[in-house]
Amino acid sequence: MYAAMLVLTLMAIALGWVLAIAHHYLKGEPDEIAAEIESALPGTNCGQCGYPGCATGAVAVADGELPVDFCPPGGRAVAEELARITGRPLSYGQKQEGPRMVAKVVDEDLCIGCLKCLKVCPTDAIIGAPNQIHGVLPEACSGCVACIETCPTQTLQMVPETITLANWRWPRPQEVIDHAA
Repeated sequence: MYAAMLVLTLMAIALGWVLAIAHHYLKGEPDEIAAEIESALPGTNCGQCGYPGCATGAVAVADGELPVDFCPPGGRAVAEELARITGRPLSYGQKQEGPRMVAKVVDEDLCIGCLKCLKVCPTDAIIGAPNQIHGVLPEACSGCVACIETCPTQTLQMVPETITLANWRWPRPQEVIDHAA
């Protein structure tokens, strides 16, 4: 019995070494554009884009499968950076560009301190303690609505982010005026 265990252990070690050597010599070249795109993304892995994480979303943008404005938590600033990295134009699409939506605790009488919202927040934007009222740090909130979906008392709601000089954008004109005509 010990001989069989020893043989299987040695076979597993040998196979592990063969796989490690094969990985070292046969791995492909890393996609530098996808790595640069991933570094520009917020890194919350919230899944709002339809991909399981920022790394797979970055590969999809680099391959041209996703537009550069695919990341809701990143907003306009990340979309502009991705347009610069990829060299593709920023498509405004049919979406109305407005302030980013963030979560906010609304009714302190309803918050029971169950910690469900705190556990699902990918960016640790919710602060609080068990059986205490929770709060949201709007600058850390990615707007993924995971906390709102898990809140049993419906005390959280999405509100527009407060407009400051750091996040304000000049409104895009509704029609393009042709000066050549």
